[in-house]
Amino acid sequence: MTTTDLAPIAVRAAAPADAPLPESTDGLTWRPLTRDDVPALTRLLNVVEEADHAPFRTSTEEVDDEFDGDWKDHARDTLAGVDADGVIRAYARVNQPPGDARVVRAFLDGAVDPQWRGRGIGRQVLAWELARGRQLLAASGKELPGRLAVFTQDEADATIRLLRASGLTPVRYYAEMRRPLDVELPPIEVPEGLSIVPWSAELDEQARLAHNEAFADHWGSEPRTAEEWVQGRSMFAPAWSFLAVDDATGEVAGYLLSGRYEHDWPVIGYKAGYTDLLGVRRAWRGRRLAAALLATVMAAYRADGMDMAELGVDTANQSGAHRLYEGLGYAVFHSSTMFSIEL
Repeated sequence: MTTTDLAPIAVRAAAPADAPLPESTDGLTWRPLTRDDVPALTRLLNVVEEADHAPFRTSTEEVDDEFDGDWKDHARDTLAGVDADGVIRAYARVNQPPGDARVVRAFLDGAVDPQWRGRGIGRQVLAWELARGRQLLAASGKELPGRLAVFTQDEADATIRLLRASGLTPVRYYAEMRRPLDVELPPIEVPEGLSIVPWSAELDEQARLAHNEAFADHWGSEPRTAEEWVQGRSMFAPAWSFLAVDDATGEVAGYLLSGRYEHDWPVIGYKAGYTDLLGVRRAWRGRRLAAALLATVMAAYRADGMDMAELGVDTANQSGAHRLYEGLGYAVFHSSTMFSIEL
């Protein structure tokens, strides 16, 4: 079906006039999240991550990052369920990224403190998220396919049951992969006519445009605006980030951006460098440039004393990324799923 065959987004979204606040939640009062809630929200996220056996913990800096972005309306798009002692026991957030150009998306994010589960709070929080997400899709005015999306760890059984019961279905599967660095590393074989250089602020806008082009044919990816591109960089590791530059034109042909998530290391039991973004523009594909970038960053990780190289991958990625990573020694150690309602 083409975009022109679709009913207007306002019709497909079927947005309610109001997003109903949770009601049957004795002991909790509801209000929007603010930046002052960052420490309390970090605590909640960490206890949820521990209960759901996630191989990471969200840091205070990462939570603070989520309050960046001029397109976000925290007063309308977030909720905090606060107990009588002022402790946040549940939260919800909805985000509709401004750069969406092929599918207009609303990402739903929320959780309930494990001590408060089993009381129907999660069901009501998700109902609010879905209602607010539909409102944001309708308000976008973008006559595109629409998506209400939730990411969840595959060990979060209660969350998965709730998502299914609320009409969301699994549409995409993701794997976390890692590779030990105390064994022989792949050789760095840079394709002729290209150079791999350290990331620089001067080339960052070119890297953004390269990313948008490289991922234009990837399921679920949408162009990132300049503001989206730099949002959420508290864990960005410039020293572990590299760009592949065409020697003749100076164009950025590929890129690899890393994060340094030191707060995860006590949880996973080792030190790791994490590849957040990796891409190669179409004109430079088929020359093993991605392999050269990964070999370069593995050497950088090891030089800085890391035990493992890690990254995440869409298991159905049509570029063959999963096979590339396996060929370089990466193996899956964790998985997650995107659930959605497609509109």
